[in-house]
Amino acid sequence: MANNALVEALETRDEIDITVIGRTSGREITTPVWFVRESDRLYLVPVNASDSNWFKNVRKDPRIRVTAQGAELTARATTITDPAEVDRIVAAFGSKYGTDRVDEYYPRHDVAVEIPLTN
Repeated sequence: MANNALVEALETRDEIDITVIGRTSGREITTPVWFVRESDRLYLVPVNASDSNWFKNVRKDPRIRVTAQGAELTARATTITDPAEVDRIVAAFGSKYGTDRVDEYYPRHDVAVEIPLTN
C-alpha cells in the first residue's frame, strides 16, 4: 500500500529530502534532490553520477528515508546501472524539469536509484 501522505506531498514538490546512512561515519546524512514519480516508484538521479556521495552510501546501505512536506517513508533503494533504464529515467527528469536544466545539472548520468512507495 502506498504512503498516501507522501504521495500527496510529492504532487506539489519539485524537490524532496533523502536521508541515507554514511558509509564511513554511520551517521544519517540528509540531502535535497530532484525526483520523478512513476506510479508507486520514485526515481532519483545523482547530480555527480556514480561519484555522488549519497549514491555511494546507498550502494553500501540501501536504507533511505524520503521526506516531503512533513510526510516521510523509509524504504530500501535499488541502484540502477543499466544504461537504457538510466537514459529512460533521465528523459523523465527532462520532461519534468526541462531538458536544458537536466543537461546542465546532470552532465554525466551513469546510474539512478529506484525507491518503492509501497511497503
